[in-house]
Amino acid sequence: MRVAIAGSSGFIGTALVKSLEARGDHVVRLVRRAVTDTTHEIEWHPDRGQLEANSLEGFDAVVNLAGEGIASKRWTAAQKNRIVDSRVATTSLLARAITEQSSPPSVLVNGSAIGFYGNGGDVELDETSPSGQGFLADVVRQWEAAADKASRPETRVAFARTGMVLDAGGGSLAKMLLPFKLGAGGRLGSGRQWMSWITLSDHVRALCWLLDHRLEGPVNLVAPNPVTNAEFTRALGHALHRPTILPTPKLALHTLLGRELVDELLFTSQRVLPRALTASGFEFEFPAIEAALGTSIHK
Repeated sequence: MRVAIAGSSGFIGTALVKSLEARGDHVVRLVRRAVTDTTHEIEWHPDRGQLEANSLEGFDAVVNLAGEGIASKRWTAAQKNRIVDSRVATTSLLARAITEQSSPPSVLVNGSAIGFYGNGGDVELDETSPSGQGFLADVVRQWEAAADKASRPETRVAFARTGMVLDAGGGSLAKMLLPFKLGAGGRLGSGRQWMSWITLSDHVRALCWLLDHRLEGPVNLVAPNPVTNAEFTRALGHALHRPTILPTPKLALHTLLGRELVDELLFTSQRVLPRALTASGFEFEFPAIEAALGTSIHK
């Protein structure tokens, strides 16, 4: 396949490019600078709405993983605007470009997030569940609506609703490792909130699956066995051979990271299941948290 990827230099994008190239696909990266290798790069500037006409002509697929880090900074008004614009404006530009090609890509796999569901408590959530409340749910609704504009009879659009991606090299797990290694890791508050997760290797395999199989609309990219925060904490402590006795109080996190970010990212309960993915025949290499953390940390 000939695949164009936005967000190719990120944590997930880097792993996806490596996987696609290893299986023989031709990957072209969308980059925000002048290019010298037009065989493997396309210049674009989504913040200015710039993408050369016909630049996506003849591609089999487009993958969009671009977006400001959700937890990279406190959620000030300016940062929240960056989070929204980096997803919605970028996706809108790609969707418009796809529809303008005389021979458009057959699929757009667009980044998304399980933040769509909001706080679900103990309820099991799947692709048929309604959208929830809060900033993240609103971001995802706008994000997916922008991507859906690329949908045509000749182009299917899949929303990769991603949970917490586990890998020691990046993402949330990388940030957790040091305090847990020092024996300072603990559950967040009561620890009863549900966490939906997936290893980086299974996540990349699932993205490739979306390229290769006729799935469209929302697809939850999470492992089939979500865990509570207390269960996750015990499993991580066990994998690192460290105690996990002291809970982390919510007030301290509010002070450090800000109330809204903490409440929506760390204390929201999301018991999400990958029903669309498993119904299509996808099999997880790491469906259980213990093995998933073991391989993610010690690979």
